[in-house]
Amino acid sequence: MSDFLTNDTKAIILLCGVLGKNPSVKPLTQGEYSTLVQWLIRKNMRPEDLFERENTDAAAVGSGIDQKRFKALLGRGVQLGFAVEEWQRNGIWIISRSDKDYPTRYKKHLKDKAPPLLFGVGNRSLLKGGGIAIVGSRNLDADGQTFTRQTAELCAYNRMPVVSGGARGVDQIAMTAALEAGGITIGVLAENLLKKSLERNARNAIAGGNMILVSPYHPNARFTVGTAMGRNKLIYALADYGLVVNAEHKKGGTWAGATEELKRENALAVFIRSGANVPPGNKKLLDLGGLEWPEIKIRENLSRQLSDLAAKRMEEKKQKNMSLFDFQKQHTAQADDSKRNEKKKTLPDEPETEDSPVIKPGDAIYEVVLPVIINHLGSPIAVDELSKILDVSKAQLGRWLKKAVDERKIRKLSRPARYERIKSPHAAT
Repeated sequence: MSDFLTNDTKAIILLCGVLGKNPSVKPLTQGEYSTLVQWLIRKNMRPEDLFERENTDAAAVGSGIDQKRFKALLGRGVQLGFAVEEWQRNGIWIISRSDKDYPTRYKKHLKDKAPPLLFGVGNRSLLKGGGIAIVGSRNLDADGQTFTRQTAELCAYNRMPVVSGGARGVDQIAMTAALEAGGITIGVLAENLLKKSLERNARNAIAGGNMILVSPYHPNARFTVGTAMGRNKLIYALADYGLVVNAEHKKGGTWAGATEELKRENALAVFIRSGANVPPGNKKLLDLGGLEWPEIKIRENLSRQLSDLAAKRMEEKKQKNMSLFDFQKQHTAQADDSKRNEKKKTLPDEPETEDSPVIKPGDAIYEVVLPVIINHLGSPIAVDELSKILDVSKAQLGRWLKKAVDERKIRKLSRPARYERIKSPHAAT
């Protein structure tokens, strides 16, 4: 692909890029650029239109950016020329959100949080992504190292890219193992893209077309907690699935990145390594919605195996989050379908007899919603709170709870009045 910069990309670099060691004006932040983009869309304009003098002031005012700063950023043409020459001399290309080869996954998964610019080294066709984002903290025990290597080799065997961050520990082990097994690796870096790309192993893999390194930060950027945290979501967004090898509870970038992804509305399926010796953070991530990494007995079709597990979890989550109103509506529709099907089976001149089964609506709905009620009674809960969670009246819920107590499915506690589920038929008192 050509290293030619479009006018759109030039404008975005001038506005958002770091040019020179001591920039005299602060580039736009992600939030400021997103606000500017929204203004451009409303005006049916593109970034390159900002080079027109009559548009500059209007864009600054419309996006709430200081006009003097805005003009100063766009006036850095000479600095841009020197910077581009240096980047290209070192084999570094740069693309913007306006370019055709910008990762589609970033736009779909991150939307306006997708980075305006990407610096990179290697074959840009690998930016289509896919595969598994393998992440974890730097300190890794022997079991974790073995698991990481074996999983990366499994990815290579299934021709699934390994996406990671290039840091010491899990990242480097996963990327190295995948390359040694003939696989593809995508490194999303938080620091020193230029330095990393010049290392011997990286040069050979890049030259062989098996590795690409990208970063949303300047090629000489130094490591900071902020750059690492900002990079985490970019690792997940390029993959089909996430895999956390080890995470400290509520500490470090691995924990922050995993919890951020799990909370995302369009989150990937995030798998978690489990077992006797995993850190406490792994177990907590499972509680937050992570999926236990399965025991892989068949090496083929890894993607299909993970896809089936992810689909199953999504269905479970959907059912769990349905209110009782949703269940009642669903059941009514199912009952109507069943009745229509029965009528189709009945001959036109054959009347229905009194022996035909009659479904009592109250009992039918109770049977459908009982598992949902029990699911929320893992710990004692009052009727008021449960009625809000399930979006049903206290009177109706009270009748269902009384019936469940009579059937010894749940138990009622007093002082204060609460309900909890009975774990086994023999646990009732």
